[in-house]
Amino acid sequence: MFAPGTRVRVRDDWPETRGPVHLRTPHYLRGRTGTVERHLGDFPNPEDLAFRRPAPRLPLYHVRFDQSPIWPEGAPGDEVLVELFGPWLEAA
Repeated sequence: MFAPGTRVRVRDDWPETRGPVHLRTPHYLRGRTGTVERHLGDFPNPEDLAFRRPAPRLPLYHVRFDQSPIWPEGAPGDEVLVELFGPWLEAA
């Protein structure tokens, strides 16, 4: 589990190249580094639920990213806040 303030990297993984999947992690964040804002709770994995498979409960986090490395438009200091499941995150 990641504590608030922890720097994390979104795994640079592309499971959709290995077969049918249902992903809840935006492509534009893969490989990017952000900061955990808070743990939102543990929820059934939607990537399994989409295929009616047993879905383990996984930690879900709010993770904050600086916007400018992702999208250059916007004002300095703009941020992106995204909900990401724990298995997609690794310590940065």
